[in-house]
Amino acid sequence: MALDVEEIKRNMIEKATKSPKPQLYIKDFYACDPDTKPRVIKNIANDLVKEGKLAFWSSGSTTMYGIPSRIQDEEHK
Repeated sequence: MALDVEEIKRNMIEKATKSPKPQLYIKDFYACDPDTKPRVIKNIANDLVKEGKLAFWSSGSTTMYGIPSRIQDEEHK
């Protein structure tokens, strides 16, 4: 059974915080709730960006997601 949206959000933030990489592909978040469709996960990730809890990061060809402070720290190394 799929988790509720708030629980998925918590799982996504936890994954982005604990990941060894500061930026994650959207597919990396699919494991946060395997029962939820990928499009729903993407919409939740975009909601987290709107809330300021995640941020977009672009490599030029791919858009990724990450915790804003982790992305900024990585870019200023």
